[in-house]
Amino acid sequence: MESKEQWQRDVELWVAEGRLKGATFSQLRRKDGGIPAKTVIRPVELKGSLHYQFQYYKDNKVTHENVPQAQAAERMAEWLILHYRQALIRSDDADMQVLFNKKGKAAVLSKPSALAPEAKGEALAHNRQKQRVVQEGEAAPFLVELGIMTKDGQVIAKKQDKFRQINRFLEMVTDVLPHLPADREITIVDFGCGKSYLTFALYHLLAVKQGRRISVVGLDLKADVIAFCTELAEKLGYDRLRFQVGDIADYKDQSEVDMVVTLHACDTATDAALAKAVEWGASVILSVPCCQHELFKQIANETMKPLLSHGLLRERFTALATDAIRTQLLEVLGYRTQLLEFIDPEHTPKNMLIRAVKTAGGKSDADVKWQEYVAFRGMLQVSPYLERALEERLRQAIGDVK
Repeated sequence: MESKEQWQRDVELWVAEGRLKGATFSQLRRKDGGIPAKTVIRPVELKGSLHYQFQYYKDNKVTHENVPQAQAAERMAEWLILHYRQALIRSDDADMQVLFNKKGKAAVLSKPSALAPEAKGEALAHNRQKQRVVQEGEAAPFLVELGIMTKDGQVIAKKQDKFRQINRFLEMVTDVLPHLPADREITIVDFGCGKSYLTFALYHLLAVKQGRRISVVGLDLKADVIAFCTELAEKLGYDRLRFQVGDIADYKDQSEVDMVVTLHACDTATDAALAKAVEWGASVILSVPCCQHELFKQIANETMKPLLSHGLLRERFTALATDAIRTQLLEVLGYRTQLLEFIDPEHTPKNMLIRAVKTAGGKSDADVKWQEYVAFRGMLQVSPYLERALEERLRQAIGDVK
């Protein structure tokens, strides 16, 4: 093997110090039926000794190999360099993405870790499950019906990513539960619910596991999907979960809603859902935007021409600017917002989640946020749909909207 690069030395150090928390190798260098399409690596403790478990995903099957700590770093480097083009490697304090070009040269991107550090020396029991909201080994009826779990609670190999996505979503919901009323029924609307994996998961968490009084509505334009979801809700006995065919912008069946969920609503449909949430005075908003076209043709700034003249860069910048506008307008209207990674970017680039919680912000805060927004909007020379949809609310918050 050639002289070691910095990323290899980093991996060796993390493994040696027990700070490597996981890695995922993907995108095969060449079509080779003998090599797994993906390899996932995680630390485990076996008989009091640290090992790294290599999970090989091939032909809808998962096999495992436990490698001793002393051999793990070399095995990781060799396996990655020989067979894969991409790796996401996590330690206590950094997330590192390694990308190989066709000539085998590595480009490395690093950022502070999104993982909470664990106490040093904490045991990693081999049979310890990650503390997920929905646990593997405990059959959840909705997951069985949706083809994610077997009847004995085992997650189907090719559905592992969906299982992790569901748990990630439920973790985000759990974080905001203190902001929802506890003394009355909670009303939730899921715009663009699709096949409703997450809608059913939300109902399972709140109504089944926690016994809360809730009413959930899933809305989608596809009649066949709504028919499927309605039939499944009835089969599961989820009597406070219903589904309707309809458009987000035209939905008027509710006057007050506590939580609004919108996942992958295309373009300004996300903005329509956010506007509805604000009109209802929703305490919690969870939104994962999808394609974002509105500002693509609007943005104009000569200083930024080197960026905006390239279609791919313009598209990505437009998406970021759109979400920045959305969060800033929500801040003006008294919401505390966060932008979070919904799932790993290796699964989909559309992984940004806007989480907004209603607060009692003062007018002075609204004025400051509004001036920041106006300056940003002016720099880009855009007229966002969401601002127009919220014009009356904005006027109430900060006076004349200009």
